[in-house]
Amino acid sequence: MDTGDTAWLLMSTALVMIMLPGLALFYGGLVRRKNVLSTIMHSFFGLALVSVVWVVVGFTLAFGPDVNGLGLLGGLDFAFFNGVGLEPSANYATTVPFVLFAAFQLMFAAITPALITGAFAERKRFSAFVLFTLLWSVLVYSPLAHWVWSTDGWLFKLGALDFAGGTVVHISSGVSALVVALLIGRRTVNGDRMEPHDVPMTVLGARLLWFGWFGFNAGSAVAANGLAASAFIVTNTAAAAATITWVLASYLHKGKVSVIGAACGAVAGLVAITPASGFVTVGGALFIGLAVGGLCYSATLLRSRLKIDDALDVFAVHGVGGMFGAVATGVFASSAIQSAYSGLLEGNVQQLVNQFIAVGATILYAAISTFVIVKVVDVILGIRVKAADEEMGLDLSVHGEAAYQT
Repeated sequence: MDTGDTAWLLMSTALVMIMLPGLALFYGGLVRRKNVLSTIMHSFFGLALVSVVWVVVGFTLAFGPDVNGLGLLGGLDFAFFNGVGLEPSANYATTVPFVLFAAFQLMFAAITPALITGAFAERKRFSAFVLFTLLWSVLVYSPLAHWVWSTDGWLFKLGALDFAGGTVVHISSGVSALVVALLIGRRTVNGDRMEPHDVPMTVLGARLLWFGWFGFNAGSAVAANGLAASAFIVTNTAAAAATITWVLASYLHKGKVSVIGAACGAVAGLVAITPASGFVTVGGALFIGLAVGGLCYSATLLRSRLKIDDALDVFAVHGVGGMFGAVATGVFASSAIQSAYSGLLEGNVQQLVNQFIAVGATILYAAISTFVIVKVVDVILGIRVKAADEEMGLDLSVHGEAAYQT
């Protein structure tokens, strides 16, 4: 066991956890003031719920020994954290306690369904959110994590690269968000202004996300080493570049320098660099950031024209950004970062093919599974609040509390 690696992973776990309040503020500022508490509650309660699910069954389904040799799902060997002890694992995190590796992965499992909540903000029953999150965490997130990150997973064996969650976290949540938005329907407006109610809150949330993302990406090295340092700097570079291009695209389109646009651009850059962060150079990260800012901005315009009420643009940022980042990994992966990996620019066409397979498989599985889960939840509980409750706002109608007294 290495104490330096252990200390870094402890810090990284805490950094990823702080992304949840960052997301709560980011989303909370974007909704109307009558729904800010309900929006924040999704991230807060979701962490509690997934923490329990992960200990009971989520971790073992993701990282347990494969059930049937097909690389689709882990067995129940680690249920209730049985065998997840204080010593390093032979297969994962070989220099840190296995239980710390499991805790680090828990934070990824918790933030992923929280990302989806932006698609149904202001109109979903809280009970439906709880059941949806529980089912989605077990039936979608854990299997995908097994495919990509387990040494038994079929995409891992194929050679698909995803350093910190481009497919497992961002494509899965983005595609699922689009499915939920289509099924739950558009929000009721009734003359309300739909603009964000607190832009400073959103910008603060984006800054916390940017800060926490260093644990998300650099922590995925699972060691305090040069790879973590490389992941750290490429994460910052891509976020910065995407901020600039999103703001520029917004200015060219609308003639204004958007503060919210800067916050969204940073998140788009962070999303895109996530799968590539352990494989690309700073130059590759710069290109990824510059490209994804304009790409995700364009995706938000398309969403608006199609009249899909993905309330907080989860698909446009996480779905599109995650797909682009996963494919870009197959182009820019460099043997200068990890000698065993290279991409299209170094003549490895197969790596790009593997990335497309991973993207396609993730989209298909997330879309079909989420569709089924939403339909089941709707039959059991009803997925949408009553029209009168939506008009009143979920803060009062569901939680009986108001965020602001004036």
